[in-house]
Amino acid sequence: MRDPGLPLPAPARARQPWSLRRQLLTGILVPVILFIGFNTWSLYHQTLAALNTAYDRTLLASAKSISEQLDVTGYDESAQLHAIVPYSALEIFEADNQSRMFYRVSTLDGEMVSGFGELPMWHGVIPQRPPYAALVDFYDAQFRGRPVRMAVLLQPVASAKGRGMAVIQVAETLELRETLALQILRTTLARQALLVAAVALIVIFVVQRATQPVRQLSSDLRSRPRGDLSPLSAPAAPRELQPLLEAINQLMLRLRQLLSDQKRFVRDASHQLRTPLAVLKAQLQSAQRGDVPAEQAFEEIGATVDRATRLANQMLALAKVEQLRQEDSAEPASPAPSLLDEVVRDVAIELSPLIAEQDIDFSIDTEPCPVPAHEWMLRELTRNLLHNAIRHMPAAGSLHISVHQAGSQAGSQAVLSLRDSGPGIDSDLAQRLFQPFSAGNARSGSGLGLAICHEIVQTLGGAIELRNIYRQGLVCGLHAHVAIPLQPATGKHPAPRAQ
Repeated sequence: MRDPGLPLPAPARARQPWSLRRQLLTGILVPVILFIGFNTWSLYHQTLAALNTAYDRTLLASAKSISEQLDVTGYDESAQLHAIVPYSALEIFEADNQSRMFYRVSTLDGEMVSGFGELPMWHGVIPQRPPYAALVDFYDAQFRGRPVRMAVLLQPVASAKGRGMAVIQVAETLELRETLALQILRTTLARQALLVAAVALIVIFVVQRATQPVRQLSSDLRSRPRGDLSPLSAPAAPRELQPLLEAINQLMLRLRQLLSDQKRFVRDASHQLRTPLAVLKAQLQSAQRGDVPAEQAFEEIGATVDRATRLANQMLALAKVEQLRQEDSAEPASPAPSLLDEVVRDVAIELSPLIAEQDIDFSIDTEPCPVPAHEWMLRELTRNLLHNAIRHMPAAGSLHISVHQAGSQAGSQAVLSLRDSGPGIDSDLAQRLFQPFSAGNARSGSGLGLAICHEIVQTLGGAIELRNIYRQGLVCGLHAHVAIPLQPATGKHPAPRAQ
């Protein structure tokens, strides 16, 4: 258990992601530097090989020059080699005063003839394919504690007095080779450093220029006034940024629409709820003063509370429909299908007390219709249409509901039809009946029921229509016709609901 007196550990700071500019610079410069480094290392070793080849030729020339100073008496095994090789014969092959050359002439048996006796005897093998047209071998060795480059030449020697084979060894110290190699390395590194600097400057310039539109876009977004959701305009932005700009503009459009809907909801809610609250306050004050009997006051207050409750519920339902529409537009995947026929029957049973109270001649006819919609939306649609028909119908009227499929297989629809014997609707009211708060009778309704139905049907990609029913030229009822696209056939069926 932690000691309560100890201070709490500081929270670990989240690792900041790299900027786009840093990623580009790192992703370009690091491979370039690695490639140039490998190229420098390879070039240095190639230069060393070229230097060895050039100076090995000098060693071979030295060995051949020594072979010209040899004489022999006797033949083959009894041959005796004689050499008079002045050191001046080697001085012409010394390129400067840094390196020194040494030689040794011996027989195949290792018998010393001339030169430096401490020079180690060669015991190697002539390569199958020597680099030059001679029996020569090159290798590295140590002489007098210093590294040397050795050349061994097997040279036949012939004269009027004999014939034999001489082993000529010539050694050269490596000061000159190392000096030249280091000089070439420094020159190469200087040029490669200039190349890296030039590449870095070009990359930085190009990256700065390429990321300028991104920085400009960020600056424009930061400098925007609060609440400014107008579309971004960047015609000079590169083609790769256009999808991002389009996505940002679509997001701003959705946010602007969402804020507009919220403002409209708050405005409508404050306007519509103000009236029943004011009426409720006046009724309470009237009851307190004793202007009306208590029973009548309670009845009026109850009716006002019912209207306010129904108004609040309908406004919340309208807001929920709009929320579902926003979710469906953000996630276009279709929801799980619901059976419209079962929902209609459930709602009819739920409102059966109102139907019985009005003594309505009610009938219903349905067939299975799977609709890709949330069950709540179908329930709210049916409840508002049915409740609206019951409320506006005269007592002992008739009401018929049917649910069936219509259309071809490719464009089949679920059709919800309600036919009542009510007074119908005026032609002027029919134009604005689906708008919020457009009620035919302000006392009996809030004007949100049909607006909710219209929003639900629009969200589901369907259509709703209200038509008067005529008989002998007179209006004798109202027909509510709703068409919603069916769930495409996928071999799956909606799961039955628990009873």
